[in-house]
Amino acid sequence: MAHAFDIQPLASTTFGAIVTGLKVSTLDDGQWSELHAAWLKYALLVFPDQHLTRDEQIAFARRFGPLEFEMAALSNVKADGSLRIEADNDDMMKILKGNMGWHADSTYMPVQAKGAVFSAEVVPSIGGHTGFADMRTAYDALDNALKVKVEKLAAYHSLHHSQSKLGHQTKKKDGEYSGYGLHDGPVPLRPLVKTHPETGRKSLLIGRHAHNIPGMAKAESARFLQELVDFACQPPRIYHHAWAAGDAVVWDNRCLLHQATPWDMTQPRVMWHSRIAGNPTSEQALSAAASG
Repeated sequence: MAHAFDIQPLASTTFGAIVTGLKVSTLDDGQWSELHAAWLKYALLVFPDQHLTRDEQIAFARRFGPLEFEMAALSNVKADGSLRIEADNDDMMKILKGNMGWHADSTYMPVQAKGAVFSAEVVPSIGGHTGFADMRTAYDALDNALKVKVEKLAAYHSLHHSQSKLGHQTKKKDGEYSGYGLHDGPVPLRPLVKTHPETGRKSLLIGRHAHNIPGMAKAESARFLQELVDFACQPPRIYHHAWAAGDAVVWDNRCLLHQATPWDMTQPRVMWHSRIAGNPTSEQALSAAASG
């Protein structure tokens, strides 16, 4: 029998919940079942005071499914322990700055990610929050004419495109960050409206990686996509989490956007990201249905 724990919905927003009274590293099957159902309902679960080891975080992420990658640091601390200088604006700094735009993970990959577990090891004294935005209620809030319009549209998704806006020369092979997501493969074309493969709810699939809607001029497409982001990412559909060291979260990347927010980069910020892989079968079925 599962031990009791508390799931408290976030105040003044349409999604998300804070979970207390358990350690995610020692979940039994009953707790896991209840937690997974809450994740599908709330799309974002926040777990204070977890202080996960790397192995514990990876194991927790695996409960949601296979991983796209086990763990990556998102940090302004270099491998030698020194801080990146913001004014240097190196490629990793451009990635950190790029992440401050609203986006969903791996929409630029062949299969969009299912979700992610994210944890805080070192946090700055001010700033460095992570924002989340509910694309389910954003879709619901569109007027009927706009719903009809977006249902018929798709956009290309590319990390090369989104990073190029920050002056990141992503095709440069000797760049410090020439790795994940900067591939030479096909640029995915994804519908602007996504149907969740487990809940059946519709949501907007937009964000900084989306561009070039077929049938629209580039400038018109860019303006329309930005207007959708500006409309969608507004209260009560947003929540910005103020991190404490030891916090962990898991979010549903199939229906939320997220963003980093600025902080004083003379202070270290060390975060750990484990990305949960999307299901190729359900994702391809959704894409086929949308384009058919």
